[in-house]
Amino acid sequence: MITVHHLENSRSQRVLWLLEELGLAYTVKRYARDPATMLAPKELRAVHPLGKSPVIEADGRVVAETGAIVEFLTARADGALVPPPGSEARDRYTYFLHYAEGSAMPPLLLKLVFSRLAPGSPALLRPLVRAIAKNVTGRFVDPELRRHAAYWEAELAGRPFFCGPDFSAADIMMSFPLEAFAARGTGAGPLVTDWLARIHARPAYRRALERGGAYAYA
Repeated sequence: MITVHHLENSRSQRVLWLLEELGLAYTVKRYARDPATMLAPKELRAVHPLGKSPVIEADGRVVAETGAIVEFLTARADGALVPPPGSEARDRYTYFLHYAEGSAMPPLLLKLVFSRLAPGSPALLRPLVRAIAKNVTGRFVDPELRRHAAYWEAELAGRPFFCGPDFSAADIMMSFPLEAFAARGTGAGPLVTDWLARIHARPAYRRALERGGAYAYA
């Protein structure tokens, strides 16, 4: 049996969705974020030293990192949701599997961090911190996010999914950064908006929400 250590409003929602798409049996162990820091609880460190989610346990093994979990689970399902080797779709699959966390998420994380700097600063320093955060966000973070958003639109032009005509696990990987981007009201384009509507309508996506609980980005 596969156990998913699921943190609310996190990347681990993608793992639940993948499992539903693959039809693999699993159980869910839920964790709530610290209401003050919004960080994962220390109990997750008992599962993996970094105390992060997603983490799964299967056959006595612990697997962390969403991309690694996707590869582990799709292999367990005989390569389902993975394009055939040697195809252009497979090349795109490999790229987006890594791009989702390696390139798309960092500017989104920076946006989140800088939005929280001023409120968490001492009152006397708050105006200065707010000014610095606004400057960095406006000069670097927001332009970078717009660059990625334009890239997503270009990659979805002429194809319904990121790898081509067929839905794949790469679309599941891409869901979290695009959902987070759209939820922050930073100007998702029409093709991304349509893609999000279509993935949210998938029965497996809806079942994953039922198993995982409230998810702010759905």
